[in-house]
Amino acid sequence: MTAPVSAAVVGTGFMGSVHARATLAAGGRVPLVAGSTPDRAKSLAADLPDATPATFEQVLASDVDVVHLCTPNHLHHAMARQALEAGKHVVCEKPLAVSVAEAADLTELAARVGRVATVPFVYRFYSAVRQARARIATDARAPWLLHGSYLQDWLADPAADNWRTDAALGGASRAFGDIGVHWCDLMEFVTGQRVTALQATLGSAHPVRAGRRSTTEDGATVTFRTDAGAIGTLVVSQASAGRKNRLWFSFDGPDATYVFDQENPERLWIGGRAENRTLLRDPARPGERGDALPAGHPQGYRECFADFVTDTHAAIRGAAPDGLPTFADGLRAARLTEAVVRSAADGSTWTEIAP
Repeated sequence: MTAPVSAAVVGTGFMGSVHARATLAAGGRVPLVAGSTPDRAKSLAADLPDATPATFEQVLASDVDVVHLCTPNHLHHAMARQALEAGKHVVCEKPLAVSVAEAADLTELAARVGRVATVPFVYRFYSAVRQARARIATDARAPWLLHGSYLQDWLADPAADNWRTDAALGGASRAFGDIGVHWCDLMEFVTGQRVTALQATLGSAHPVRAGRRSTTEDGATVTFRTDAGAIGTLVVSQASAGRKNRLWFSFDGPDATYVFDQENPERLWIGGRAENRTLLRDPARPGERGDALPAGHPQGYRECFADFVTDTHAAIRGAAPDGLPTFADGLRAARLTEAVVRSAADGSTWTEIAP
């Protein structure tokens, strides 16, 4: 019988809890938890079976298989590098790093040491997303208009604040770098097209937040072109009242249009010239990822995260799961974020994306 994968979770906020519970749901173990303080580590460890609070140094010296990094963004590069050098597989929250150079360094290191290194672009794991991807791959004519949005409201209040609003801790871009990259990853994953150039504008609902000047954007608009000749637009916001986590896309082609809404994820709307239809999730349907949940049992964010961790564990055991997001995808996100920041600083200039 194969031994369960053992993981250490570093970082005890919301995402640390999500990673820990997804590991357990995937059949793994979480023997160690490290936090910014001993008390925070103890608090999360107390909610997990057989978990022990630890320091990051103890995690590196331990025999765990994989380290999950759920720390502030500016710590990712140094901690992921140490974990890889210690022989651990790594799951690192996005953004992978706060610069292209750091992301490239980690991607190259992971390849050199032969460790599995993944980034949780978990929206790839919705069955409706996989169904759209499978159908677009067989369409005679590719989508030519790619548009959508990712809207939240957790920073709509001018008093709302945390480390993500500080560029020194979160990076030069917040709204795009935090959630816009999710949409871009989905677009490229589903359509197979790559952004080659973009124009971006950044804006803020609250230039002053919690009594200090904000150094990162609350929202962004991005216009882009792809390597297949498509054009597209993306609207991103973390200060749109009433929008909790509304990731939406419409990939429009001359033969079919595919629409997905993450807040209503059981459905994929398919538009056609003769008729429109809505597909309900069915993991038995060709093109959808096999799932433990049968049709009619709603799939949600936690299930997608558990599926992502399950595929990471499969990769650790030597498999090559289709669509598993790796550090290379984290590097891609860093390149797009850098281009957005440069374009916004240059005004209306089209910014080319490095291949």
